[in-house]
Amino acid sequence: MVGVSRFSVSVDPGLLEEFDRTIEGLGYNRSTAVQVAMRGFLSEHKWGEGAGEVVGAITLVYDHHVSGLVGELNHLQHEHLGIISSSTHVHIDHDNCLEILAVEGPASHIKSLAGSLAVTRGVKQLKLSILEK
Repeated sequence: MVGVSRFSVSVDPGLLEEFDRTIEGLGYNRSTAVQVAMRGFLSEHKWGEGAGEVVGAITLVYDHHVSGLVGELNHLQHEHLGIISSSTHVHIDHDNCLEILAVEGPASHIKSLAGSLAVTRGVKQLKLSILEK
């Protein structure tokens, strides 16, 4: 094939077996699966370079019983209205809530918002998923 680079990778045999089982279930071959994984990895890490405009989602789980947490989350979201296009709130159980924020804008602004949310007392977990526009 023209324009294709070949390379080899050393991996743990157990990891390769699990990888092969998973990609078989998805209907991928190894080359396709590695390309998909590489694109996802690059997209996930490129935003950290401040690479222009991006779209994505900030997903967080938090304990809504923590005093002042809901107010602080609302305050942070209102400070970033220009990059939040929508939000979804889900009650997971008696103590925990899931919030998903759809975001669009400069990567640096989204990084700032995610960082502020992640360190807010009561936020248990935060995941940022970014895609280039």
